[in-house]
Amino acid sequence: MPEQFIHKDEGFIRILPVWAQELANKYRSKTANLYILHGNIRDYLPHRKKEDQFIFTRIQEYISEIIFGNRDIIAFYDRSSGVTFCLPEMTGEYRQAMEDKFPEDQGEDFFSAEPEKSFYYLEKYFMLNAAKGRKGSCRMVLIIDYAETIVPAGELTRLSEEDRYRLVTLNRWSNDPAFTEGDISIILLTENLADISPRLVGAPSVVKVSVPFPDEAIRASFLRFKDQEGKLLLERGLGPERVAAITSGLNLMNLDRLVSESFAEKKTLSLDYLRLRKKETIENEAAGLLEFMDTLHNLSYVSGHDFVKKRFKNAARAIKLGRLDVLPMGYLISGPVGTGKSFMVSAFAGEIGIPMVKFRNFRSKWQGVTESNLERVLNILRSMSPVAVMIDEADAFLGDRDQEGDSGTSNRVFAQIASFMGNTEYRGKIIWFLITCRPDLIPIDLKRQGRAEEHLALFYPDTDAEREALFDTLVRKLDLSIRKFPISDMFRRFKYEFSGADLEAILIRAKLRAAMANRTFVDREDMEDALGDFVPPAYPHEIELQNLVAVLECTSKEMIPKRFRNLERGKIVKDIQDYKALLGER
Repeated sequence: MPEQFIHKDEGFIRILPVWAQELANKYRSKTANLYILHGNIRDYLPHRKKEDQFIFTRIQEYISEIIFGNRDIIAFYDRSSGVTFCLPEMTGEYRQAMEDKFPEDQGEDFFSAEPEKSFYYLEKYFMLNAAKGRKGSCRMVLIIDYAETIVPAGELTRLSEEDRYRLVTLNRWSNDPAFTEGDISIILLTENLADISPRLVGAPSVVKVSVPFPDEAIRASFLRFKDQEGKLLLERGLGPERVAAITSGLNLMNLDRLVSESFAEKKTLSLDYLRLRKKETIENEAAGLLEFMDTLHNLSYVSGHDFVKKRFKNAARAIKLGRLDVLPMGYLISGPVGTGKSFMVSAFAGEIGIPMVKFRNFRSKWQGVTESNLERVLNILRSMSPVAVMIDEADAFLGDRDQEGDSGTSNRVFAQIASFMGNTEYRGKIIWFLITCRPDLIPIDLKRQGRAEEHLALFYPDTDAEREALFDTLVRKLDLSIRKFPISDMFRRFKYEFSGADLEAILIRAKLRAAMANRTFVDREDMEDALGDFVPPAYPHEIELQNLVAVLECTSKEMIPKRFRNLERGKIVKDIQDYKALLGER
């Protein structure tokens, strides 16, 4: 076992991962008694023994064996197992000491799963040893797993008496001078900080340490470790490094499960299978809060919107060249309904070949669950990079910093998302796409520079040539078999404004008419019938309002249709106010 880091072994500390170095340095500073380890704590954790030689352990063993070297007194507690120790001798010493001090008490109470009993006896035991240890060094560490079951999140007024007792006990331990002088440390383990009482998490005397998901180098080391054991069965041409590169977002437990299943079934792992299992695993880990988007098309399937496509193609080229530093943190995509905003973003993801996920509703009516869900999702996004993140209907989905009526949950969620989006460490690694037809309803905090920096807008086709190009693109996208006929004549006959969604619906109707006639192709009559029968949407005021707010959001004139291009900004603002008043908005 390595020497204890309390001996100031700087060489040993340097080979620890960053999170363990942080824990070690905070411990050596003697300024804290209570630590919260959160994040990827249910995984195998790597420890580098030599250059590119790792061992992999669980977090309890990592702390007790690698960081502390199983020295002095290391106790564990959770609500299922009660009190245990890392070595049998420690268990015996604890039992003997407690029986000597409390001869009338029941022996099983010393190891009880009830925290009120266990914490009482453990504190007495620690203080006994601290008194003895003043003649020498006697470190004591208590590792409490599933801390969210001990001090759950919730308003203080709604906590039970037992919850309050545990909260007060841990808070007292965190700043008790007797614990500092006696070298007594408490380490809480939880996946999500949001699951723990904010009074404890926010206490200045508590140190919070995040355990990250494994990066590509660690995943490759783990796969080489499994390969050396003879358990890694890969398709020809695949190696540990290639598999590590495409499994971002998976932790080592996930990888171990994939490798073990493959070995047990004697089936080799292929790229397609790995991508499928990655998608399934991450969606399961996210508990349904993230959805992978299928990106079967690229930007060649997008008609019109040349300026926006050019911007996206430049961004795609920058990613392929490895110039992530020149990419915006995120994009705001606006425009009226039916212009293909979501499809455009999906096509961009297909262009660059990185996964795209869509946020699903992470909000809950239960206290603290919303924040916990969001923390889980953001941790997964960190581990998946590079990744594109689509938030559709962003104006409704993200909320506002000033929302009221939910005990401050919306404010905290908004601040958490805004802070994460603005972290420049993720530039080019996590690309945000906020999609909305009402960008005016998205708070400035989210669409300012440093978050959704690039503001792009899509509009309905403006000319017959643009409509014809859109028609040809949709025919290709829908894989329609169609008899050639001049579509321009029909567009001149039917003068109403088409969105991409409108025209796609018309083509589907024409295809249905052909199918009912037992034909596999669409002819002129099918198209004329579908166009003639189509009734344009009956909400022109809403569409015009969406057009105007998109125009106001544009950062380039080239994106703006000609009919809006020369309008003064003041006139646009006035028209927006008039339409809002007409529609009953404030």
